[in-house]
Amino acid sequence: MSSPELIDAAFADRSLLSNDEHRSAVLDTLAQLDAGALRVASKGTDGSWHTNAWVKRAILLYFAVRSMEKVELGPFEFHDKIPLKRNLDAAGVRVVPPGVARYGSHLEKGVVLMPGYVNIGAYVGAGTMVDTWATVGSCAQIGRDVHLSGGVGIGGVLEPPQASPVIIEDGCFVGSRAIVVEGVHVEREAVIGANVVLTASTVILDVTGASPIEHRGRVPARSVVIPGVRQKRFPAGEFGVPCALIIGQRSESTDRKVSLNSALRDFDVAV
Repeated sequence: MSSPELIDAAFADRSLLSNDEHRSAVLDTLAQLDAGALRVASKGTDGSWHTNAWVKRAILLYFAVRSMEKVELGPFEFHDKIPLKRNLDAAGVRVVPPGVARYGSHLEKGVVLMPGYVNIGAYVGAGTMVDTWATVGSCAQIGRDVHLSGGVGIGGVLEPPQASPVIIEDGCFVGSRAIVVEGVHVEREAVIGANVVLTASTVILDVTGASPIEHRGRVPARSVVIPGVRQKRFPAGEFGVPCALIIGQRSESTDRKVSLNSALRDFDVAV
């Protein structure tokens, strides 16, 4: 049986984890995730993303095969089932204390992890900055040359296994204290302003034309997004409900860094 078949069988019947073949399939899958040879989600040639549900099942089974253990790092003591990533120097990754990346996540060469957190199953692309107190949740897929500013919260989507993870594509900038959760997909080179909250149900309004265009769960490529409020009537009256506003696009004529600066200046986006 292939690894996906072994994983799926063990997920349906946990007693199979006492079998060396099924247990090894779980451990091998996590080792591949940690090394970046396998990903929770992958982008097809048509630009669409596919979630590998069996890989997420392997992560859930990994918790079942691991036992709690005490880990001591100098004066710090932890008690958990999942070890931390190792051999960061060989991987060409910079992790500033007390930044933490869990085993089963993958950081490509050139990633800088400030005192933030990257959870199991997550993938962080080359040249990306995970700034201070930013968190990358389980299975989130972060592209290359992304900047997650201080305090950004990228949500984890581990269950159900078939659910899409949060995806932040290459070249995106996510401003301070922004929150992206529930499988929201931010397409390449988008700019998310400070304090923007994006959930699966958040209304994302493109207000650049004569009438608004509504999106949910997806930020189109190169969009500049800020927090917004729209009025909604309730039985008790009319109140402002949070939303997100697309107020423009990064210029195609400039490179990412120049375009980012231009977007923040031209559209008055707080970061």
